[in-house]
Amino acid sequence: MLELNQSNTDEILIKDVNEDTFMDDVIEASKTSPIVVDFWAPWCGPCKTLGPALEAEVKATNGKIKMVKVDIDQNQNLASQMRIQSIPAVFAFVDGQPVDGFMGAKAPSELKSFVEKLLENVKDDGGDLSEAIAVADEMLEAGEYDDAAETFEAILGEDPERSPAFVGLFKAKMGAKKIDEAQKMLEDIPTALVNKPEILALQAQIDLTNQTQGLGLKDIAALTEVLALAKRRGENFASKDVLERYQKWRRFDTSAMALATDSINKLFSNDNSILRSIRDIGLGGVNSTPQLRRSFMRHAAGLSGDLPKLLQGQVI
Repeated sequence: MLELNQSNTDEILIKDVNEDTFMDDVIEASKTSPIVVDFWAPWCGPCKTLGPALEAEVKATNGKIKMVKVDIDQNQNLASQMRIQSIPAVFAFVDGQPVDGFMGAKAPSELKSFVEKLLENVKDDGGDLSEAIAVADEMLEAGEYDDAAETFEAILGEDPERSPAFVGLFKAKMGAKKIDEAQKMLEDIPTALVNKPEILALQAQIDLTNQTQGLGLKDIAALTEVLALAKRRGENFASKDVLERYQKWRRFDTSAMALATDSINKLFSNDNSILRSIRDIGLGGVNSTPQLRRSFMRHAAGLSGDLPKLLQGQVI
């Protein structure tokens, strides 16, 4: 069983919501897993007993059920819409609809039965790992790349073919600037994942990163060559003519790179079925054609096009 950091898990399983987030955190979220909604208020005595007991039962499901809390004093319109007459008031949502609920205090055994009944609506989709992935994704978005990578690696240790975890680990490596480790991942892709679009997209991201680095090498080499020529001619390094000479030389590669970056972003952020098919065919063709792949790699490494003398091994 994968063990998660308890504080991170609690933040995912139990959260406060308001009128602005209710639609996303309850209605939409309940289409993925059941959501228990606890309407309460700070002045409500029974709420202080029922709330923690209900939270404990929800946590015991290991992420199969989630819970949100609504302070009715801060969300009076929402309480009115839900026809809350007294608190504590608890509702269970599944597939965007309320399916069960109660008002008033309940014994621990009744809370347990309430949650167990709700578990009947849970599909067996690897709940524990799904929750772990959700926690790791939160870390990734927060820029906690090392913690995210550790969690994704633990997930892959239990299920090496879990595609979201593989993609997440790759992104964590890239975020931590561990490009070589990310590249190594693409050399050891599990067979079941090789042709998945989200995995093929990772290679495009690596190629784009390498191309950016190659472009930087070309920039440095080109600027060095322009400045060396200016020195021999006795020109001022800061003169407009010298700078324009460098800019004119690098304009094409810079513009091409910007266009490529924009095109790749649009291609992989669009879920249109036609674009997805074109994307998959193109990536599959590159991966299966060694000569074409080598050409892309040379370009990514900055070894093609109008090369400065330094990159050709010549003296300037």
